[in-house]
Amino acid sequence: MSATGDAGRALLLGCGELGARIGLGLDAASRDVVGVRRHADRVPDPIRGLSLDLTDEARALPDLPTDVLVVCLTADARDADGYRRTYLTGMRRGLEAVARAGRPRRALLVSSTSVCGDVEGDVDERTPARPERETARVLHEAEQLFAELLPHGTVLRPSGLYGNRTPRVVDQVRRGENPDPGRMTNRAHREDAAGAAVHLLTRDEEPEPLYLVTDDRPCPAGELRAFVAERLGLAWEAAEVEPHGKRLRNDRLRATGWVPRYPTFVEGYGPLVDAAR
Repeated sequence: MSATGDAGRALLLGCGELGARIGLGLDAASRDVVGVRRHADRVPDPIRGLSLDLTDEARALPDLPTDVLVVCLTADARDADGYRRTYLTGMRRGLEAVARAGRPRRALLVSSTSVCGDVEGDVDERTPARPERETARVLHEAEQLFAELLPHGTVLRPSGLYGNRTPRVVDQVRRGENPDPGRMTNRAHREDAAGAAVHLLTRDEEPEPLYLVTDDRPCPAGELRAFVAERLGLAWEAAEVEPHGKRLRNDRLRATGWVPRYPTFVEGYGPLVDAAR
């Protein structure tokens, strides 16, 4: 049971760009949302900011009661050590502070499809994780730690997130670069990733332990670049390629009733590319 008096409360351990989107969605679902961040003044209203550094082992954390818990952390450095500080040390300390106040009714960890590894063919929640990069291995370890401390929790693995700035592929296309055009790409708009988290946390049915969040149409990198070039009005020579790499599937998430607002790169990248013209 969750702690007395915290019914309807949602706690965000991590309230960066994606975490804030999730928090705003939970607020719209009539939750009282508290966002933990090193600098609470960067937490957007109406989320209530709480200044805490989860990685600072010299400072004890207060008890953190909540009904709904979201762990959406951002590593303090992009290397493996930064990931360990954030996703292992910081997350463990945060979850222990939550546990001291009682078990949350729902809990969700935002991870990444990077833990799936560089495999071939269709990939879904039943595909064994094969993390290759060291940071991905740390994320997989964090998933296991989360499951150990909150066995009823849910891990959400978004694919390549976009939607908060001009996509990097725009500059790549302007430079005429088209490396490995046959490699499959998988993506999720940040709005859809946040919407998936809110959907799973607020629906009546208990969520499953793991979901991939990705759009409906994986595509070769060359196809995406050709689309961007056409949208920019640039000449582009399409390459004849054999697609290779992983194709992420969202069937399990779709089966819960989740519907992406941006089901393919056409709907998602189109307005972003137009804005960059």
